[in-house]
Amino acid sequence: MSYDPIRLEIFKHLFASIAEEMGTVLRKSSYSPNIKERRDYSCAVFDAQAQMIAQAAHIPVHLGSMPLSVQAAIQQFKNDLQPGDAVILNDPFRGGTHLPDITIVSPVFSSDYSPVLLGFVASRAHHADVGGMTPGSMPVGRELFQEGLIIPPVKLVHAGTTDQAILELILANVRTPEERLGDLLAQLAANQRGTERLLDMVKRYGREEIHTSMQALLAYTERMTRNLITSLPDGTFTFSDCLDDDGITGQPVPICVAITVQGDHATVDFSGSAPQQQGNINAVYAITLSAVYYVFRCLLGLDVPNNSGCLAPVEMIAPEGTVVNALPPAAVAGGNVETSQRIVDVLLGALAQACPELIPAASQGTMNNITIGGPLLSGRGSFTYYETLAGGTGATQDQDGASAVHSHMTNTLNTPVEALEYTYPLRVLRYEVRRGSGGLGRKRGGDGLRRDLQVLVNCQATLLTERRSHQPYGLNGGEPGQRGLNSLSRGEETILLKGKGTVEMQPGDIISIQTPGGGGYGSIKS
Repeated sequence: MSYDPIRLEIFKHLFASIAEEMGTVLRKSSYSPNIKERRDYSCAVFDAQAQMIAQAAHIPVHLGSMPLSVQAAIQQFKNDLQPGDAVILNDPFRGGTHLPDITIVSPVFSSDYSPVLLGFVASRAHHADVGGMTPGSMPVGRELFQEGLIIPPVKLVHAGTTDQAILELILANVRTPEERLGDLLAQLAANQRGTERLLDMVKRYGREEIHTSMQALLAYTERMTRNLITSLPDGTFTFSDCLDDDGITGQPVPICVAITVQGDHATVDFSGSAPQQQGNINAVYAITLSAVYYVFRCLLGLDVPNNSGCLAPVEMIAPEGTVVNALPPAAVAGGNVETSQRIVDVLLGALAQACPELIPAASQGTMNNITIGGPLLSGRGSFTYYETLAGGTGATQDQDGASAVHSHMTNTLNTPVEALEYTYPLRVLRYEVRRGSGGLGRKRGGDGLRRDLQVLVNCQATLLTERRSHQPYGLNGGEPGQRGLNSLSRGEETILLKGKGTVEMQPGDIISIQTPGGGGYGSIKS
């Protein structure tokens, strides 16, 4: 497709600006610290075939999965979509990731003489509670039904009118309905802003120009990805690593990949990975696809648009019934946050054989999920606190890893101490870089962090963490990063906690999370 490169650049930024502005609206109008402070959300623009045209620099784990949510909305309603509609869903087996990630999809129709479907805008946000067996909806469960309310694709808004019955049904099944309502309305506001901005583009440039520019951007990203793959040596590159356990059996869970490069095409094959597990670390197809998208996107330049064209030259094989493509009713809460990180680790480990100059050692390889829930100090109502904690990133051949940052499939922030203590009956006693936790090497891995939280009420805490048994690997002779560590202090007693589990806490108890460091790069002797 021939297209003026200057005009292509203009439209790339126009579409991206829509997604960025949607994110700003969502963040500023949301209620929960998880969205307002940590920015645990993503916004994107799609064409009429559900191909992603632009995503803001939000959450990588949503990159490949959000188009599947739009596809699910299209399949559910086919020709029954009209201006002003909004479809809500969180079902992991119908385009979702895990239940706390709620997606709202809005069709956008051009404002010509007769409405024509122009595309879609969508927002996805992690809600701090959607029901289930533990506060925060991230339990160490055995099936999806224990993890919270499952929402198939349903119309939350019909032609501009909100379906109050559906909204009330959702709010009746969560622990913090006021907060959930605020966050859902913020998502609807973000989609409304995206719709308005896309229609502004139609008024200025015309429907045909918008359609042509969308296809040109997809073709450009595909072409750049093919050029990248062509620059890699032909061959098959394999790597394997494992998750510590599934939270139930205590056994390590291997993930294997073979990346075959042939010309301008790559095949990513996860055959040989463990079967789906009893615990909640199962990843659905959308998660694994997102990890593949993310890794190949990282190898491209920053000026290449974030769109579905990146996956066109990449074939993914993820056998059904495995930990990387689980079947219902598997528990999946940890698949989104933990298994996605390990999938990235094995993909990078394989690609380190093909392009070692571009690949870092393993980063911390976990999101260090912690959820705490219970009554408010006032005794009126309850709270649910959710957070992922930063750690060290892997070193490269040119530089040390970064310390105390979120990496790979998460792009969130830590909750500021002031916001945390203002909102929840919790107190931060210690928050610091975990010095020396990065792996040694010619270039050192980044350090993790330590956060100690004291609870002020009787409550329940759930941990969903990784790299507590298996260290993040180093590359080219570099040493691995240190493992993470979880503990509970009650009076004079300190108890080591497993990487995954739920614990009852009393006022004054302190839970401590020490996150892993990144791997080092290169032998010190060399």
